[in-house]
Amino acid sequence: MELNDLYRDVILDHNRRPRNFGALEPADASVEGFNPMCGDRLTVRLRLDEDRISDIRFEGQGCAISTASASLMTEAVKGKTRAEALQLFDRVHRLLTDDAAPPADELGKLAALSGVREYPARVKCASLCWHTLASALRAADSSSLAAVTTE
Repeated sequence: MELNDLYRDVILDHNRRPRNFGALEPADASVEGFNPMCGDRLTVRLRLDEDRISDIRFEGQGCAISTASASLMTEAVKGKTRAEALQLFDRVHRLLTDDAAPPADELGKLAALSGVREYPARVKCASLCWHTLASALRAADSSSLAAVTTE
């Protein structure tokens, strides 16, 4: 099996059976993300234990890339500190947008998102949940609800 086939299988699996999909109440932060270009809309809710993400869920509707990215993201950041999650956000953002990004090998299943870079119109689909996560981590400090729109 080629690497591209493996990545495609990971995306398809996480789209068909998204992990951590559903409500999370109570949540320390709840942020809605919206991509007006394609209509992807999701809400990320997280619970913190001190500085660590103890639980995270997402709800909403989006394309396969958007749903798979959110599913992969929630698996990747659960149990991480805010700083670790934000570092991962930066690393994934580079993976999606920078042709000179380092190899994705150390990202585990998140490496499946690397193929999205070849389709610039889909980058926002894959990054919406990550921007929403970053906003949720900031919102948790102020105990407020927030919204983010990618353009």
